[in-house]
Amino acid sequence: MQKNREQWNSKIGFILAAAGSAIGLGNIWKFPYIAGEYGGASFIFIYLICIAIIGLPVLIAEILIGRTTHRNPVGAFKALSQSKFWIGVGGMGVVSGFLILSFYAVIAGWAIGYILEAVVGNFAHFNTGSLAAEHFTDLVSDVPWILGYFTLFMILTMLFVYLGIQKGIERGSKIMMPILLVLLVILMVRGITLEGADKGLEFLLYPDWSKINAQAILVALGHAFFTLSLGMGAMLTYGSYMSKKDSVLSAALQIIILDTVIALIAGVAIFTSVFAVGLDPSAGPGLIFHTIPAVFAKMPGGYFFSILFFILLSIAALTSAISLLEVVVAYFVDDLGWNRKKATIVMGFVVFLLGLPSALSFNVLADYTLFGKNFFDLVDFLASNIFLPLGGFLIAIFVGYVWGFDKVLTNLREGAEDLFDNNPFIITTWKFFLKYLSPILIFIVLLHSLGVIDLIFN
Repeated sequence: MQKNREQWNSKIGFILAAAGSAIGLGNIWKFPYIAGEYGGASFIFIYLICIAIIGLPVLIAEILIGRTTHRNPVGAFKALSQSKFWIGVGGMGVVSGFLILSFYAVIAGWAIGYILEAVVGNFAHFNTGSLAAEHFTDLVSDVPWILGYFTLFMILTMLFVYLGIQKGIERGSKIMMPILLVLLVILMVRGITLEGADKGLEFLLYPDWSKINAQAILVALGHAFFTLSLGMGAMLTYGSYMSKKDSVLSAALQIIILDTVIALIAGVAIFTSVFAVGLDPSAGPGLIFHTIPAVFAKMPGGYFFSILFFILLSIAALTSAISLLEVVVAYFVDDLGWNRKKATIVMGFVVFLLGLPSALSFNVLADYTLFGKNFFDLVDFLASNIFLPLGGFLIAIFVGYVWGFDKVLTNLREGAEDLFDNNPFIITTWKFFLKYLSPILIFIVLLHSLGVIDLIFN
């Protein structure tokens, strides 16, 4: 371990920070709309299976690499293998952090901007989703609006990372995560108590198996992987600040439980409200910024709850963004010897510059495309469809085949000796999933993300 390297002050601090990394826009925005598209309860059932067979095994592996080496993604692979290839895999995680944060912060800026939109009452006249969609288009076409909130979000992200692991990220997570959960519960209770909310609960609790096909299963597999921030080095980096006394397995389980519970509560809060006011539950990616403002316009007390919702969305985005910037900062601190403050300011500014074309993709650069995509969509595609599944696939291969399973098990047992001694089945199951099932399924996710599967079967 490096001298004087920071560590989490408490186990709960790590769990909340790591769960905050996993709980982002994917839980509040993406999960509800893809569940809406693929039959509600039936999709949720498939998704939970995918979380168990693809999410948990790789999450354990990624946290374990970090805790064993106490290094960033590049330094971790360098410590465990002298192969330039595997060191390059770690480097891909750092690059992924750069790319994802650059466009993610743009979307998160929209969420912050919508807090003010809610406060000034701009949602009140949205009787239909189309009116809300037109308003959203007008906002993102406004260069000062989109750049201003993008800048504000980046400053907030940098502030938490600048203050360090204990004083910044851990303390912030201990405050923001409980607030996020309380806000979600309030919104869920409000949704359930609306007239007509029973249709939303029925949609979520009674499966429509007619909507489950090969495409739905592939989407569930992909989201189970992406929702946990796997393959981008965030969990590895957070794991690197863990104590050897803490169990990797129990930490991974707690993170997954929190992540899944938040996604399900968000689904209940959103769908009870959407059904109660008679809007379309399968509105797709526009659900949050197009449909939800119209939901609040029709809902009793909608003004108050719209403010709470977009505060919630902004907090979820911030906890994830902090972990992305930390991946980048940890590399410059560990391997290049920079101090944390310098690394945060310089790298945060570089990410900001990289994000400018993404922010401008909705206005002044809207007509500029490369490979048929604007800059925002291109960066999103490279990071989400290539780097993340490829990174997750290679992490599974490294831990399953390259590191040496005797060494893996020795490190995994630390902090959980009694659990493994009394439950050998746990090791056998995890080993089978990690070595065989998870890599195959992640590779299928990669092929699906690249459109190869659609090409083969169409």
